[in-house]
Amino acid sequence: MRGSGGEARRQNILAILRRTGGPVAGAELAQSLRVSRQVVVQDVALLRARGHRILATPHGYLALEGGARASTSIAARHTGLVELEDEMATVVALGGTVVDITVEHPLYGEIRGMLMVRSHDDVRAFVARLRESGAAPLSSLTRGVHLHTIEAESDAALAQIVRALREKGYLVEGESGGENSLAPRDSP
Repeated sequence: MRGSGGEARRQNILAILRRTGGPVAGAELAQSLRVSRQVVVQDVALLRARGHRILATPHGYLALEGGARASTSIAARHTGLVELEDEMATVVALGGTVVDITVEHPLYGEIRGMLMVRSHDDVRAFVARLRESGAAPLSSLTRGVHLHTIEAESDAALAQIVRALREKGYLVEGESGGENSLAPRDSP
């Protein structure tokens, strides 16, 4: 009997995440399902092990299932908070989502932080949290050089975002000065 209750709960988690369409805090899921936060963490781990694409973001869990979106990785560089804010604002103004940031650390290797910045409100909230925390941006570990995964509705929208970031001087270009080193790819 206990196993069937757990399975029903996991299906409820999936249903809530799909219905909401945006991030849902683990504590909110725990409260609505009347279980501990740790039970939710374990259930999400089991769902991921079964192949469900659930992302843990700073805003909560997000189901990535359904609705294929175009995706690309860009190599970027900036050093100031004003530039960080402008880079993200440029992406969302053109309909994109800044999914994550990745830096290459000499000791730890690849370090990735989930962002899921989709709107100007998300940009403002991220920058406010950064200022309030006193933390340095992840890109400060690499003198401003970092990668972002960017999503948008189409390859054309991604190309427009990349052009705008290039015009603002945020992209790290190859030696030829041509396209950013990482090309658009469709999401799985």
